[in-house]
Amino acid sequence: MAFQLDRRGLIQALAGGVLAAGVPAASQAQSAAQPFAVWVEKFRPRARARGISDAVYTRVFSGLKPDTGVYAQDRAQPEFQEETWQYINRRVSDWRIATGRKRAAEYAGLLARIEKDFGVEPAVMLGYWGMESAFGDVVDNPKHMKPVFNSLAALAWGEPRRRKYWEAELLNALVIVERGWSTPQEMIGSWAGAMGHTQWMPEVWLNMGVDYDGNGRISPFGKPDDALAGTANYLVKRGRYRRGEPWGFEARLPQGFNAGLADNKTWRPLSGWGGMGLTTIDGTALSGYDEPARLWLPGGPGGPALLLLHNFYAVRSYNPSSNYALAVVHLGDRVMGEGAFKTPWPGGERTLTLAELQEIQQRLTRMGFDTGGTDGRVGNDTMRAVRAFQDKAGLTPADGYPGLAVLNALRSAR
Repeated sequence: MAFQLDRRGLIQALAGGVLAAGVPAASQAQSAAQPFAVWVEKFRPRARARGISDAVYTRVFSGLKPDTGVYAQDRAQPEFQEETWQYINRRVSDWRIATGRKRAAEYAGLLARIEKDFGVEPAVMLGYWGMESAFGDVVDNPKHMKPVFNSLAALAWGEPRRRKYWEAELLNALVIVERGWSTPQEMIGSWAGAMGHTQWMPEVWLNMGVDYDGNGRISPFGKPDDALAGTANYLVKRGRYRRGEPWGFEARLPQGFNAGLADNKTWRPLSGWGGMGLTTIDGTALSGYDEPARLWLPGGPGGPALLLLHNFYAVRSYNPSSNYALAVVHLGDRVMGEGAFKTPWPGGERTLTLAELQEIQQRLTRMGFDTGGTDGRVGNDTMRAVRAFQDKAGLTPADGYPGLAVLNALRSAR
């Protein structure tokens, strides 16, 4: 983000001052000590203690089959290991920026109202919306979402490592049905039970949700009003988001700067960083600014240097990953018209255009690699297809990243 001394009262903000085909055998259910049907009845008193009626409990569990496929997903290591620049390029894509700008115009009134009521600026809300559900595009996509009760019931029944957590979230989901906010059929989400435009877990839905459209119930589905307002509410109450303050900015390091100081842990006043020779990327001095900041080199020495303020960590409270938080704020900034980072990423590439990504998908598809579509959006299907092509073509590393090397190799392929 550009550091602008006149941006939204920046001087006042800086100066002086989480986020099965049938009931399986016990061996398939991790360490489940009893058949699923037996466990369901033994769990009923827990639901009663949370105020769940027998009628609702029976309705939810009648005919329910635990989705034991979630066990593998709970234990799975990331399929692809991405460098930070790859992570950012893939998520802050042309498609997301263009789609985000359409949503920003379409929902300008809603976003302005959220900023007035909660103090969270539109850029941040758009960043979350784009990161969590591609601006609502995957909310009800069966390829990405599955019935939440089937997942949570399987995890609460047969997942020993975090059983208490899964039991609590299953109970929270039952409370949502009991309150009449949703139905078991409507509640679809990730394998772990995250739902809607900004991927709420049931606990967040219950405790941070806001009936922002005034229809008498809270829902992360349908119109984005409740979902975005609830996420803003979460940021303020749990992330301690501060109205009017930026998340941080790109900085310029002096020659010979000790990169070990950029640990993303140590707080120093901006004036203190300035005293070490740091400026904004445009050369603005930091003297006189006492707001604490941390310094981070997300791509390592020689790449973008970021001075991170309090609100970066408020954003990070939604998902404890600095790469995730950076993607959220950078996507939001790009949607709102700001430019890319000015310092190149070490060993990195520029982001491919939408047309270039579509060309990669089209060429892979013609060669028999399944990309899952040719819309210029890069998901796991496209990355698997890229990796298969890289293996076949002898490209290293075979990391699944659809970059310039892959595009050039595809153009040269026979």
